[in-house]
Amino acid sequence: MELPKPRASTAMPMARLLLLCLATSSVLEVVAQSNLGRFISIDCGLPGQTGYVDNRSTLSYATDAAFIDANAGSNHNISVQSGTPTLPKSLYSVRSFPDGARNCHTIGSLESGLKYLIRGDFLYGNYDGLNRLPVFDLYLGVNLWTTVNISNPYGAVYAEAIVVVPDDSVQVCLMNTGSGTPFINGLDLRPLKNKLYPLANETQALVLLHRLNLGPTDTSITISYPDDPYDRIWTPYVDATQQWGEISTDVEVPYNADNFEAPSAVMQTAITTQNVSDSIELTLDLGSFPADLLLGYIQVLHFAELKKLPSNSLRQFYIYRNGALQLSGLENAYTPGYLWNGDFYSGSPFQSSSSDYILTLNATPKSTMPPIINAIEIFSVISTALVGTDLNDVSAITEIKGDYQVSKNWMGDPCIPTSVVWVGLTCSYAVSTPPIITSINMSFSALDGLLSSSFANLRNVQYLNLSNNNLIGSIPDALSQLPSLTLLDLSNNKLNGSIPPGFLKRIQDGSLDLRYGNNPNLCTNSRACQPAQVRSKRAIIIVAIVVVITVIVMLVAVLLFCVLRRNKKALKLKNERTTSTSTANVIYGDSSLRLENRRFTYNELDIITTNFQQVLGKGGFGYVYHGILEDGVQVAVKLRSHSSNQGVKEFIAEAQILTRIHHKNLVNMIGYCKDAEYMALVYEYMPEGNLREHIAGKDLNGGCLTWRQRLRIALESAQGLEYLHNGCNPPLIHRDVKTTNILLNTQLEAKIADFGLSKAFSVNNDAYVSTNTLVGTPGYVDPEYQATMQPSTKSNVYSFGVVLLELITGKPAILHDPEPIGIIRWAQQRLARGDIEGVVDSRMGGDYDVNSVWKTAEIALKCTEQASLQRPSMTDLVVQLRECLELGEDRTGIDTNNKPAYTGVSSGANPYMGYKSYTTTWQSNDVSQTKTALDVEHSLRRMPSMDDGPAAR
Repeated sequence: MELPKPRASTAMPMARLLLLCLATSSVLEVVAQSNLGRFISIDCGLPGQTGYVDNRSTLSYATDAAFIDANAGSNHNISVQSGTPTLPKSLYSVRSFPDGARNCHTIGSLESGLKYLIRGDFLYGNYDGLNRLPVFDLYLGVNLWTTVNISNPYGAVYAEAIVVVPDDSVQVCLMNTGSGTPFINGLDLRPLKNKLYPLANETQALVLLHRLNLGPTDTSITISYPDDPYDRIWTPYVDATQQWGEISTDVEVPYNADNFEAPSAVMQTAITTQNVSDSIELTLDLGSFPADLLLGYIQVLHFAELKKLPSNSLRQFYIYRNGALQLSGLENAYTPGYLWNGDFYSGSPFQSSSSDYILTLNATPKSTMPPIINAIEIFSVISTALVGTDLNDVSAITEIKGDYQVSKNWMGDPCIPTSVVWVGLTCSYAVSTPPIITSINMSFSALDGLLSSSFANLRNVQYLNLSNNNLIGSIPDALSQLPSLTLLDLSNNKLNGSIPPGFLKRIQDGSLDLRYGNNPNLCTNSRACQPAQVRSKRAIIIVAIVVVITVIVMLVAVLLFCVLRRNKKALKLKNERTTSTSTANVIYGDSSLRLENRRFTYNELDIITTNFQQVLGKGGFGYVYHGILEDGVQVAVKLRSHSSNQGVKEFIAEAQILTRIHHKNLVNMIGYCKDAEYMALVYEYMPEGNLREHIAGKDLNGGCLTWRQRLRIALESAQGLEYLHNGCNPPLIHRDVKTTNILLNTQLEAKIADFGLSKAFSVNNDAYVSTNTLVGTPGYVDPEYQATMQPSTKSNVYSFGVVLLELITGKPAILHDPEPIGIIRWAQQRLARGDIEGVVDSRMGGDYDVNSVWKTAEIALKCTEQASLQRPSMTDLVVQLRECLELGEDRTGIDTNNKPAYTGVSSGANPYMGYKSYTTTWQSNDVSQTKTALDVEHSLRRMPSMDDGPAAR
């Protein structure tokens, strides 16, 4: 706190006083006029585009149409009941927001770094006829301002903050908290001198709790503009007990270039006690403001002596706050100056253990006059240090919103708060830097027109999905220069032109996956895209080349004929080997990829596998054998067993699927065999076997997968599944995702295998496919699929969540503990207690980043939510697992890009404390398999799932 300067109690010469009063009046008028031109007054809910001038204040009011999205909220009027005091005109109209979690007004044309008073006006007035008093939150940008609690339908509520704006605009957002429909009547913004209210700065704002004018002669008048050039609202304080006397003067009380500049109209009145021995005691409520939001309170007390005291008189008093003496120094007391606008305020925020603020003024023993006070202001201090999304990303996505007139609830900051991230966006959060936009999904968003140039300004975006819209024109080469972009989906649009060179280069080096199928006018053949004149010249050259080649071919044919006649025995042996080339054109990304699948005879498979000697494994289809082709390439041969319950249908399904898909994280098919009753598929060989073997401890040297290897395997598996969901046409649902169907090569790179149970689905059917059979493996089957017989992409997500839990824990999908229990329930029980060490595979010896493990566990449990709508998409999983991998790069907390480690929620290291669950009954189905321990568990137990999920990050 600050000790006030000594105030002179002697009278000023009258001439000097008159001159000072005239000067003050002139200054007030100049200040008021200069501020008026920068005032912003908004009547929210006023219909039309035309504003008005308020007769009372002479201030100009504008409609809020230019400050908010056209489709946001609805306009209403208030019908004032008889007997209600006359209201300012701006309070008669209301804009309410029944839709959307967050709705915002954006006020622009501000000066960055300057201090402003921002005020929201709220009067319910039963505008909707429901007589339901709402409670909702109010935000300044990304920082929570206050909670608006309407307790009286015809009582006006004002929310005021003094804040330094960081940019040239500010957003005032209303957040629906589920306790009624948010609404607003008016918004006022007033510029302040930067020296005023010094505790309001770049990192904290002041939220008004009380601003009282004490001792007014007319208690029905509220002082504001033009009496206060900053349009602060000074509420008259009425002494219901009539224990205080009132002092007033008609002479101006000028402010003396201080930190608050209380207006003369306020300082011309004061309250005092009848006797010098009596105390002034004011009790004001602090409890109306949420205690967990504030950094403390500040008090501003305004004093001025209004009487010319005799030379032998003294007005001097002590100031107490909740019983604690406030002044320090020789006298520990305050003496107001005659017609001198003085103040006493907190030099730093103070805390209060009580919900009340009690101010006590006691005369000192020397004082011959009782204490006085003219006005008081009480503020709570809130933090404004929370940083919004990266400004470049905000600018780009806002321009994109405007270019396409996005009708989604895209309001406020794109990434903060995390509970209202813009629909279709995924953001990345770090401790010391602003959030960035890493993924945008605007598929099926009715976008039309050209590709916005603003997409090229999203420097941090990794995944951009603009598929299934009506985009026209060419693909801008500038998009290929986005440094972080790894996937761009432009399929199912109306684009034309050719693939730009920048994209071709990135596709060639493997840094970008471009998807552009079903753009009929898009030229993808480099030769066909050339001008006709160039094509005609090349045609002549090609014809000449063909003639030469034809002659050479004929000569070679004659030579071969002669050789073959001399080698009839060899020719007969070669004729036994029937080779058939099945060619499939698979459009993946930018290239047309030809897959030539060799057809083997059963005798060839017998030779390749050395009489089916080495067994690699066994599945529902049959045994898998190791083989070596003529050129030394190792393969895996999956031979259908005659006793297998998977027959010709599954064989054809897997063969057809593998013929038309190609991805680095999907097992590649080399060929097939359909020789009489023998059926087999020939794959690339994965020497490290399946993931289940490694989790169970296949390594004979006693080693195990590191945490980084586990995360890498999870990410690569997710990439393969994401390709099945979004990169195939039609998309595919695997239906049997499990650790035994994830294979590893010598570099431990993961590839998804076994597509015999996969199903295609239509993207126009919400990614569901109807079936009449339940397939899959116990422990991995989606309970929603089990109940509805409709598998979806989220069924794969559920199974993948089980895989993640296996990678974290090192345990199988079904445990015996000692009774059968699913890994989901087993992990939930321990995570709910914060027992991360009891969940993580102990064989890793603590060699992992705990933040990365927590985040991965959270992802796994979200994947295994009972309701599929609450599960993330596989595209989201790829993004989130990349972030987990970054966290796990360096156990010291800094990865290779010097990014801070994920720290979880601010309240502690365990984001699952307070985690709830509910139970749901599993149906008893055999999942197309022989009954196992899981069936026993299903009949004895109920499986839990998350209610409201782990704490937000």
